[in-house]
Amino acid sequence: METVNSARKDDMQNPGRDLSEQIKASTKEIHVRAENTQLMLSYQKGQITLPQYKLLLCSLYEIYKALEEEMDRNASHPGVAPIYFPQELARLETLERDLEHFFGQEWQKRVIIPAATHRYTQRLRKIGEGNPKLLVAHAYTRYLGDLSGGQVLGKITQKSIGLSSGEGLSFFSFPGVSSPNRFKQLYRSRMNSIELTKEERDGVLEEAIMAFDLNIQVFDDLQKMLRVTEEAYGDQEKAETPAIISSLSIMQLSLGICVALATVRMGIYVF
Repeated sequence: METVNSARKDDMQNPGRDLSEQIKASTKEIHVRAENTQLMLSYQKGQITLPQYKLLLCSLYEIYKALEEEMDRNASHPGVAPIYFPQELARLETLERDLEHFFGQEWQKRVIIPAATHRYTQRLRKIGEGNPKLLVAHAYTRYLGDLSGGQVLGKITQKSIGLSSGEGLSFFSFPGVSSPNRFKQLYRSRMNSIELTKEERDGVLEEAIMAFDLNIQVFDDLQKMLRVTEEAYGDQEKAETPAIISSLSIMQLSLGICVALATVRMGIYVF
């Protein structure tokens, strides 16, 4: 973490740089860590499986539900208003369509949420209520990341799990954004216009690092969840993993994950 702390300290002491540039610099190392989680490596190799993708959609739905509800609630806040683009960026409805495609009309009863996802959403709720300016860190890392890699990941997902019709891939589509590159320039410009004191700017940089760390935890938990389930039921049952997982209650699954992962996760994460 010394490299991350050094970069972060350098950015915090240089208030003349744009906020977007500072976030990019301060999160450079942890961004690489996120890209090298097992789940993301599977994506990069074109080896994403249907069970992995369905579990990922479940977590993304909860994360975006919390983020977008807090953004909506704070839409007029001076730290949120400049980057509030619900028509262009909102992901909640697209995720609902994808989940309904895979799980049916009663998909809400089958959404599976690992502990790390709960921690992520709790953080979003907390800052939305107490310090809305920090939402910019999460909005920036999530939305601009989706715009940057969404098209590529969408094609990889479609090919990897054989979604010939394109259904189940709504999350990767941004019909309200005609040019991702131009929109990202606009978004960064609006983001850089937010007035922040030095203390507030430092807080946003810290929050951006936390956002990546929370995402890493989610990726790791999803991968471990699938592995634990497969080991419990054996290789012959792997094809039935989605049905097995979906039949469990959220509370039962959360408790099971906590017990199974306690020895490897205790003390590693501070959030």
